[in-house]
Amino acid sequence: MEFEYGSRSLELQEKLGDFIRTHVDPAGPVYQEQVAASGDPHFHPPVMEELKAEARKRGLWNLFLPNEKWGAGLSNLDYAPLCEMMGKSLLTGEATNCAAPDTGNMEILAEFGTPEQQDEWLVPLLNGEIRSCFAMTEPWVASSDATNIQSRIEPDGDHYIVNAHKWWTSGAASDRCKVAVLLGVSNPDADPYHRHSMILVPFDAPGVKVVRTLPVFGHDAGGGHCETLYQDVRLPASSLLGEEGGGFSIAQARLGPGRIHHCMRAIGLAEKALELMCMRSQMRAPFGKPLAEQGVVQDRVAESRIEIEQARLLTLKAAWLMDTVGNKGARFEIAAIKVVAARVATTVIDRAIQLFGGAGVSDDWPLAAMYAHARTLHLVDGPDEVHKQQIARRELRQYEHLRS
Repeated sequence: MEFEYGSRSLELQEKLGDFIRTHVDPAGPVYQEQVAASGDPHFHPPVMEELKAEARKRGLWNLFLPNEKWGAGLSNLDYAPLCEMMGKSLLTGEATNCAAPDTGNMEILAEFGTPEQQDEWLVPLLNGEIRSCFAMTEPWVASSDATNIQSRIEPDGDHYIVNAHKWWTSGAASDRCKVAVLLGVSNPDADPYHRHSMILVPFDAPGVKVVRTLPVFGHDAGGGHCETLYQDVRLPASSLLGEEGGGFSIAQARLGPGRIHHCMRAIGLAEKALELMCMRSQMRAPFGKPLAEQGVVQDRVAESRIEIEQARLLTLKAAWLMDTVGNKGARFEIAAIKVVAARVATTVIDRAIQLFGGAGVSDDWPLAAMYAHARTLHLVDGPDEVHKQQIARRELRQYEHLRS
């Protein structure tokens, strides 16, 4: 295994670090003030457009996309440290046009989209002119098993009729969200892995409705997470993404890179929490000595550092495997890091909250919002239990011959 970063990755790490220090971090309070002044938690503040312009000027744009025609052409391994750096600030991803769910949607549009679909949707997404959402999860079925999806994409001559009830449609609360990538059943009689198709639904199409946003632990910001309805939405056949019946495989192609990006950002979240924990421990002195001199605090700092390093190494191994043997060959490592990275981020942030005391659960510090984000990572792109089941089955299969 070779974890050495290429020269381009090292150069971009230096440039991204400088951009975060000189522009993103100072923009944080301005961003919050502009959103608060608007009265809309999903308002797109002008300062974000200023950050995006600066990022493009510095060549820090679409770094996530390995396709050289459309993106930076970085390997998963070379992108890993950049994505981790983005995870330390919730603004950096959007500022560099590397924010979910647009990243996953752009990846599948680049791989499966027709030239017309790419012109209509991929190009404006790559330019940061619009946002998108991903409509897969449904409220009335166990969506952890994607074969359960019940939404309908029914052929009707040279059109499709979409009827769907989705929720946790991330990004749909933004006024800049212009298209949904939707998974639904197009052939109910096919086998479970060829029943579904994926279709592009313009958000201004008749029959599309955002029912409500779904706050996470009371936090509701950015593109949000929404319950969405698609009632008799009539779309031309050219709206289908990929082949009819190929939706499940496209979804899997989307989720593989998406999962590792979540893990990289989660490690960045954990690093930020550890940084805040260490700073706070030196600044507070209950019972006559700094918290940093308390044995229990030192133990938690040490455990956090060990766990972060372990998670990073496993994530880099998964990235290296994705680059060398492909996403399918790395599927078990991807499953493992999806569990580990979420666990480490949640644990380290929780330790930081405990050390901060009451300030930790307030909005005066970013830890509460960070925890809300990290806790959802145990669920998004497949819950921990599904990933662990996949890993356990592979391990146990080797010993099936011992059954009586």
